Amino acid sequence: MQSDGVNSNMNPSPHSNGSSSQDFEAIYENHSREVWAMVYARYLNADIASDIMQEAFLRLWRQREQGEEIQNPRAWLMRVTRNLAEDYAKSAFRRNGTHPPQLMNGVRSKDELPLEQLEKSELFEQLRSVLEEMPEADRQILTMRYGLDYSASQIAAALEINATAVHMRLSRARQRLAERLTAQGVVSAS
Repeated sequence: MQSDGVNSNMNPSPHSNGSSSQDFEAIYENHSREVWAMVYARYLNADIASDIMQEAFLRLWRQREQGEEIQNPRAWLMRVTRNLAEDYAKSAFRRNGTHPPQLMNGVRSKDELPLEQLEKSELFEQLRSVLEEMPEADRQILTMRYGLDYSASQIAAALEINATAVHMRLSRARQRLAERLTAQGVVSAS
C-alpha cells in the first residue's frame, strides 16, 4: 500500500545500508508534523508534543532495528502516538490530578474564603438592620427589584402602578437606603 507516499517495504535494519536511513528520514519528513500536531491539539503544549513525537519515532527506529517490517508507517506512528499520549495523560493525572501543580497555584475555589464569607454575612446583617428601619413601601420595592430580581414592568403589575412610578419610587428608595447606610458607616460617602 503506497497511500502515504513512502516505500512501505523497509529494510530490516536502519544501519544495514544508506537507503534504509534515507527511508526513515523520508518517513520523518512526511509524518513528523502530523504526529506533532496530533499531540499538540490534545495538550496545547509544544514541549509535550515534541517529546511524544520523538518517542514515537524512536520506537519506529527500534522496531526497524529489530527487523520488524512495518507495512504502513503512518498508521503505525499514529497508533503509537495516540497510545503515548494516553499514557502521558494517565501518568500526569496520577501525579498531579487533572493539571500540573504550577497551573493550580493561581486557581481559586468557587467558594468564598472564610473571611470573605464572614464579611459578606456581616454586611448583609447590617443591610437587613437598615432595611428594617425603612418604610414598608421602600422595603417592598427594593426587595422586589433586588431580592426577587423583578423588572420594572413586573413590579408595576404587582403594585398596580405604572412603570414610571416604579422608577421614581426605586430611585427615592435607593437614595434613602444609601443615606442610612452612609450614616451608620456601612458604606463610605464618596
